[in-house]
Amino acid sequence: MSEKVVVAGVGMIPFAKPGKSSSYTEMGAEAVRQALKDAGIGYDKVQMAFAGYVYGDSTCGQTALYEVGRTGIPVVNVNNNCSTGSTALYLARAAVQSGQAECVLALGFEQMQAGALKSHWDDRPQTRASVAHVLEGMTRDVDLPRALKTFGGAGREHMQKYGTRMETFAAIRAKASRHAANNPLALFKNVLTTEDVMNDQILWPGVMTRLMACPPTCGAAAAIICSPAFAKKHGLRRDVVILAQSLVTDSVESFDPPSMIAYAGFYMTQSAAQLVYEQAGVGPQDVRAVELHDCFAHNELLTYEGLGLCPVGGGEQFVLDGDNTFGGQVVTNPSGGLLSKGHPLGATGLAQCYELTHQLRGTADKRQVEDLNIALQHNIGLGGACVVTMYGRN
Repeated sequence: MSEKVVVAGVGMIPFAKPGKSSSYTEMGAEAVRQALKDAGIGYDKVQMAFAGYVYGDSTCGQTALYEVGRTGIPVVNVNNNCSTGSTALYLARAAVQSGQAECVLALGFEQMQAGALKSHWDDRPQTRASVAHVLEGMTRDVDLPRALKTFGGAGREHMQKYGTRMETFAAIRAKASRHAANNPLALFKNVLTTEDVMNDQILWPGVMTRLMACPPTCGAAAAIICSPAFAKKHGLRRDVVILAQSLVTDSVESFDPPSMIAYAGFYMTQSAAQLVYEQAGVGPQDVRAVELHDCFAHNELLTYEGLGLCPVGGGEQFVLDGDNTFGGQVVTNPSGGLLSKGHPLGATGLAQCYELTHQLRGTADKRQVEDLNIALQHNIGLGGACVVTMYGRN
């Protein structure tokens, strides 16, 4: 990356349970209006837009954006499973950096249905059909939805290999609730203890309770990305920049040899993080705040290791030492993460961008990470894609 790209404005609406939110058009339009207001520009200054969502018909991005304006700009609809929002951000950053446009909008939204994630198509191969034998072969002893089997199976493998205890995953969920209590935009703001999480409904004996899984959520978030020259010309703030970014997909080692940790995206995370560290010229030891993809408490622990925040196999000790929260090595998910803030698939990556932008500005109020200059974002979607973004204070 030859030039830093500016995050000039961000917007996000409070996340809500399915059936309790506005329509995706209203949510998406409101997030965009907030981002424009935060940046201090009108929609007429936006030259291109990338709109991300998973569950929706063709050109839903236009449908939401037409509520804000109809200016004739290119609008590209994006779907990369749970990494959709950060993929829209990736494309917006790339468009600015390449000189294709000077000011680009990244939008993510989702109007979800209650219950476990499922495909809405039953007349064609499912995502990852060619490697389904890995999942089915390694979790044949349980009858659960695919997402639960994937991340629960990865957590179980970590338990078997490194002696990690179920209570450690519960402690991660409890930590998320403490962070979310200070986030007015989070879905769940009630504080939980490790015991509360352990005593919740059991989904997988010895592996997972219901509270260790993120809830289906509705919401939207957006970001205005521009060049430093555009920001200077229009008097926009330039204090938060994208230092480095990568998007990777699965390699052979995700599936061969069979491993649930690999299947759940560990090698994508590791590869994407290494690329970003190299681009930015910093290492995991320099990161003091990270928004990472905690769709399940198990995946948060695995991601500590994939991002290099602790050694492989050292995730449990990282938690026990308190290095994943305020006062420790790195504050993970100061927003409350997917577990407490919620996970509207298309919006998640841009909600992470919203949080880290405010953290770097010093405007995160009671959840502020002190003396922050560098922050990391991790967003993964099985199928697969992983986006890692490094932000800095300019």
